[in-house]
Amino acid sequence: MNLNDYGATHEQPLANGLMLARIIATSHQQYTIVTDAGRYRAQIAGRLANQTVEAVDFPTVGDWVQVRLPENADDTATIERLNPRQTVFLRKTAGRRSDAQLVAANVDWLLLCMALDANFNLRRLERYLAVAAASGARAAIVLTKADKAADLAAQLAAVAEITSDQPVLVCDATTAAGLTELTAFMQPRVTYAFLGSSGVGKTTLINPLLGHGALLTAAVREHDAHGRHTTTSRQLLVLANGSVVIDTPGMRELGLLDANVDAAFDDVKALAARCRFSDCTHQQEPGCAVRAAVSAGELDKDRLESYLQLQTEQAQNSHLRGKARENAKIERMFGGKKQMKAMMKEARKKRR
Repeated sequence: MNLNDYGATHEQPLANGLMLARIIATSHQQYTIVTDAGRYRAQIAGRLANQTVEAVDFPTVGDWVQVRLPENADDTATIERLNPRQTVFLRKTAGRRSDAQLVAANVDWLLLCMALDANFNLRRLERYLAVAAASGARAAIVLTKADKAADLAAQLAAVAEITSDQPVLVCDATTAAGLTELTAFMQPRVTYAFLGSSGVGKTTLINPLLGHGALLTAAVREHDAHGRHTTTSRQLLVLANGSVVIDTPGMRELGLLDANVDAAFDDVKALAARCRFSDCTHQQEPGCAVRAAVSAGELDKDRLESYLQLQTEQAQNSHLRGKARENAKIERMFGGKKQMKAMMKEARKKRR
């Protein structure tokens, strides 16, 4: 295989002496890369590491990088440059911290997976759509486990109400015919990332597309259809049909950090344009067209509550991330705020 098989369909300028590579796996800032010369273990150069402020500044699976290859094929290559990302899907790290965690980079299509069993959750899908809308990649909804659907027609109708022009693909991995929509959709040398909560069946879909059961899978819990983490790291794979796929670990939570909530709720946004006040919060203001639509049964109350919740979460997390990134820069440049103030004070003395 060469880099074209991994999605290199356009020219990318290179610095002298460096070679283009794509990262296909990561583990604790140790990387596996693929180049036209073959596959190598790699680590980032010290100069590149010194330019990083937070975790998203490091390379991740899917990134295009410029590397210096070792003389011995068994030695480690050095990642000298990180090429600009065309698309990026990131989320807030789990827990109370507002740090960003990269999920996938340079993806053409995000395949947002949701199971049709007891784990079916429209509010969760809205969250994924909001983050996908900010990623720069196109999104498609992949509905898995069609064999366990309680009412497929009703579930499809419910999904259609919260999506706009995103394709919706229905899958049943228990039969070869159940993957027809997905296989017809995926094209050679196009990069796809499978995203979804634990137990939705992402890896179960990928295995037959690979042509062999190379990835570990596990059953979900019977009582609530929640899954176990069987994919524990991100990896980039080339499928039998030539499609490039990034398999990601299941997410028990998808915290909003870089999201486009309005794009995922274009129906609410259209109603908001008719509100009496341009800064209407759709809470208590008179003349609110959004609340009027809820009262008239034209907009689902739960969808409005989801919209308001995601907007608030996005604003809070973005503010916290901005402060955290600023503090990280100060720490890297001065060693901390105390040291920065001392240096500024000393500089003012010298100017007198």
